[in-house]
Amino acid sequence: MGLIRNFSGLSTTTERKIVLDLIEAALSSIQPSNVLQISFKLDKNILKINDKELNLLEYKRIFLVAFGKGSAGIAKIIEDSLGQKLTKGFCIDTKEENFDKIDFTLGTHPLPSRENIQFTQKVLENLKNLTQQDLVLVVICGGGSVMFELPFKITLEKLIEVNQTLLKNGATIFETNTIRKHLSRVKGGGLAKELLPAKLVSLIFSDVAGNDLSTIASGTTVEDPTTVEDALQIVEKYQMKDLLSENDFIESPKDKDIFRNVDNILMLSNLTALNAMRDRANSLGIEVQILTNKFQSEAKKAAKSLIGKTKKGNILLAGGETTVKVNNLKGDGGRNQEVALSSLFELDENTTLAAFDSDGWDNSEVAGAIVDYNSYLRAKELGLSPEKFLNENNSLVFFKHLGDAIITGRLPSNVSDLYIVYKK
Repeated sequence: MGLIRNFSGLSTTTERKIVLDLIEAALSSIQPSNVLQISFKLDKNILKINDKELNLLEYKRIFLVAFGKGSAGIAKIIEDSLGQKLTKGFCIDTKEENFDKIDFTLGTHPLPSRENIQFTQKVLENLKNLTQQDLVLVVICGGGSVMFELPFKITLEKLIEVNQTLLKNGATIFETNTIRKHLSRVKGGGLAKELLPAKLVSLIFSDVAGNDLSTIASGTTVEDPTTVEDALQIVEKYQMKDLLSENDFIESPKDKDIFRNVDNILMLSNLTALNAMRDRANSLGIEVQILTNKFQSEAKKAAKSLIGKTKKGNILLAGGETTVKVNNLKGDGGRNQEVALSSLFELDENTTLAAFDSDGWDNSEVAGAIVDYNSYLRAKELGLSPEKFLNENNSLVFFKHLGDAIITGRLPSNVSDLYIVYKK
């Protein structure tokens, strides 16, 4: 059985079935068990993580810290692999997992919470007396910016308001995380500073277009190229001076010595999923173009761009992240559903499009949507106005009525959003 629960119901044409097969290939390729089977191996006392080898006999204690969407599933596999060699661990995720040696916290996303902050405080409190003979493995996943958080000065209520304002205004992930870094004690390399002088190895599962390690989960263990001045410019751009002043910000650590004993390892990115889809399409004899792994656009404009770049008889693939400018705060939907909904104005009889979130959760209980020209015709028959639902940011409601939502449930891996356009 595949990961798409309503696969058969969505497979109403040959083209749809092909696109859904590609989605299955993408999702399967990024599941933690498949990834770690290849890239995380313990042979006696030698731990190999991708190309990095660690002799565990060099360390008296081994700790694990995991945060972000999908981190619990990864942490469980690591706990099982290390067994008695693991001293203690801490994990926060939006999906529960049972552990033996790891303290688990059910966190919140996309907005921070008291639970998230208390988890971060607990980690720092328990790991405050580390030595050079300690090893800390840090699992960093998408959503980690929100789940691993300890504000420098502002209150939780103001932090939530800042996050909501940035989301509402369609700020890019780079802009959002630049603000977040300089409001926090643990972002922008802050965690690396807190864990000195231990050996630190971060396993990074990227959900950021282009895989900028300093942006993924706000770069908790990565040297930060941004400054408070950069954050203040973003505050001005989005007219947030009534929310934030210069005194609310902290400069991220700039001492290079902090990072000399840190290894940041990119374990997974959307290229893994894109390559899996390309290989599946090629096996079916279909020409494929991977447009980019760092696609960015306003959600309403994305489909026109993607469809326009797709050649007849080809499949176009892209990974990245769109932004949504919110008109209706009470609307139900997600950016991928909004991409699919807006595509109904661009589709012809030969084109099928899918947009989906790799963790199965497009700001709602569906992963995204798959559409074709028949979707537009069925919407008309049902009296559904795509334009009205789009303007009201109500894409989830639209696709529930239409039946074109992709349903997987929450999945334990997140490598950004993925897009498929197939022109037969």
